[in-house]
Amino acid sequence: MTTDALPFRTLLYRFIFFDWLFKDVSATRNVIERHAALQHNKYMSRYLPVYFRRWTVMATFDFGLGFLFERALQATMVSAYFFTWSCLTMAGMVVIAAAWIFLTFGRLS
Repeated sequence: MTTDALPFRTLLYRFIFFDWLFKDVSATRNVIERHAALQHNKYMSRYLPVYFRRWTVMATFDFGLGFLFERALQATMVSAYFFTWSCLTMAGMVVIAAAWIFLTFGRLS
């Protein structure tokens, strides 16, 4: 019995980023393909809250490390690194939330 396991790098990418779940609607050739891609994207939007939770954990972890390095260890440059990553993950959370809202509740046709 053989199992074709994905490489760890691919698994990590798919664990953090969600773009592989969705189809590109602009790459379709006709109305039927566009509708099928849009329906697929609407269906796959059910997994976006899972990614939102993952990104929330990452933002909280980065912010916590930034706070730890700034207050406890007085390492301002290292804390700036973690605070910057927490801001970037919060921006990613805004993108995930907007995509979920538009795909779930939007009237796209």
